[in-house]
Amino acid sequence: MKTEEQKQITLSKTHFLSKKREGLTLIEATIVLFIIGLLMLLILPNLSNQREHAKETHRKAMAAAVQTQIDLYLNDHPDQSNVNLDQLESNGYLSSEQVNKVNDLDITVQGRVAKFA
Repeated sequence: MKTEEQKQITLSKTHFLSKKREGLTLIEATIVLFIIGLLMLLILPNLSNQREHAKETHRKAMAAAVQTQIDLYLNDHPDQSNVNLDQLESNGYLSSEQVNKVNDLDITVQGRVAKFA
């Protein structure tokens, strides 16, 4: 038969093994935070580059849209040699929101061409 001491050792072992762990240890939490930080260092610069690329693409697309409206205006008014944003807006080729956006993006109309300022 088991002695009282052996029974206590057996009980403490089973108690230790059956005890449920809650949460993370300090080392595990530190490793998780390190990995998250490393991923952030890799992702954030890429997001910044993507944002700049999207802004430049938007600017080019807006300039192309303005150029299309200039061409349409000149087809309808062949006697005009130069066009400006006010003429395009007053004749309905551009809305006031589009003109405001064009001004925000520093796109200008020089003669018959839409250009970046």
